[in-house]
Amino acid sequence: MFYNTEPQTGQLINGIVASLEEQIALGNDVSEEMPVTIKATLMGPLAGIGDSIIQGIIVPILLSIGMSLAKGGSPIRPLFYIIAYGIIGPTISYIVFHSGYCLGVGAIDTIVGENSKRITDAFNILGVMVMGALAANTIVLKTIAKIPQGGKSAPLQGVLDGIFPGLLPLAMVILGWWLVSSKQMTATKVIIIMVVIVTLGCLVGLF
Repeated sequence: MFYNTEPQTGQLINGIVASLEEQIALGNDVSEEMPVTIKATLMGPLAGIGDSIIQGIIVPILLSIGMSLAKGGSPIRPLFYIIAYGIIGPTISYIVFHSGYCLGVGAIDTIVGENSKRITDAFNILGVMVMGALAANTIVLKTIAKIPQGGKSAPLQGVLDGIFPGLLPLAMVILGWWLVSSKQMTATKVIIIMVVIVTLGCLVGLF
């Protein structure tokens, strides 16, 4: 049977299945098809929850801290992310596995159905907030262009900041999201397009 879920939070399924296999081995009244059914039922909901937590919250936070360290000239930036994620990932897996083992099939009522949708939606919203804060704090894009204003020239960046602070970084984030979601471009192509835009902007005196 095909089985694929998120590696960290998916350990909950492995814990439940281990508990069921133990009950089967002890001769208790547990069907041998139950572990297979559990895997097929929970791998989707757990993947959604896990991706929201790990990729949408934990990884961006750790990367933002690492980038802040690198911005200050610290050489430990890559080591921080490697060590931090190397500790957090296995810790989550360990706790979740044992929780699944202790809860057994009782965990299903909490994970599947409407509860699963609420949990996934909550973590998705939190993940979007984290990504928004990360983009606002780490993306730097300013224009050096000037515009005429009352017989004099004024910096365009000052005008933009007065209207919408961080407008140019937001525009680049929206452009990247649009290219990935609507045009189905890979991250590499998006990066190349952004490099071309910034390069041309520097050549014409815009950035």
